[in-house]
Amino acid sequence: MTVVVKVGGARAVDPEGALADVATLIEEGEDIVVVHGGSTKVDETLERMGIEPEYVETPSGVVGRFTDEKTIEVFEMAFGHLNTQLVAGLQSQGVDAVGLNGVDGKLLAGPRKSAVRVMEDGKRKIKRGDHSGSIKEVNEDLLYTLLDDGYTPVAGPPMAGKDDAEWIPVNTDADRSAAAIAGALDARLVLLTDVAGVYEDPDDAETLIESVETGEDWETLEDAAEGFMERKIMAAKEALVGGAPAVVVADANAADPISAALDGSGTHVHETAIDTEDQS
Repeated sequence: MTVVVKVGGARAVDPEGALADVATLIEEGEDIVVVHGGSTKVDETLERMGIEPEYVETPSGVVGRFTDEKTIEVFEMAFGHLNTQLVAGLQSQGVDAVGLNGVDGKLLAGPRKSAVRVMEDGKRKIKRGDHSGSIKEVNEDLLYTLLDDGYTPVAGPPMAGKDDAEWIPVNTDADRSAAAIAGALDARLVLLTDVAGVYEDPDDAETLIESVETGEDWETLEDAAEGFMERKIMAAKEALVGGAPAVVVADANAADPISAALDGSGTHVHETAIDTEDQS
């Protein structure tokens, strides 16, 4: 079965161990698709250019990046650089990797969102000028073609956003990109991050949630997820609804992090934990 691995973009995440582990798993016969983030790199680049990164909160409480016209240009530049570095790193490990973004072959495609609902000063408002999108389609044929020919895809945002009659690059969340790909490929999804998994108490490493198998377990997981982890849990649900059999949230900096996650480390979320008919 194919494994989709999302390598986080946080400062505390070192991708070297994951890249070496990808090479090992490929030697063992696994098909791997790597998806990467890069929000930290985008913020650093914006700051060097004297542009303040802008984040907004939706009415549901989810915090995300507001991507205006200048930011999407920086986004493309930063993510392109990271993609090339990951491809080169895998090539150094003997992996024949191919770099893609969501615009290539419309790998990730959907409508552009030019306006978003946000909360400002306790009031709901509409903020216009956004360059983001919702993934509605994954070109899995492109990925299968590469995998069948012995290549390892390395993919990341931006995605192809339909804006009236035009297709333009727009921002989309990397975790949810990985979820969409895992769902389309019926693949296991490993979300690597800078912590060992999801904790019931983020300040207590002894409270790691190891397995999520029932609806009650899922409610516990949702209640425990805070901050950046909320998006990962959202992505986990989308992957399972889409067709992935399981999702693991695990430590990117562990030894052999992907293999360790597949062997039981981290937080394992099983398809039995949610109603896969629930598309909400």
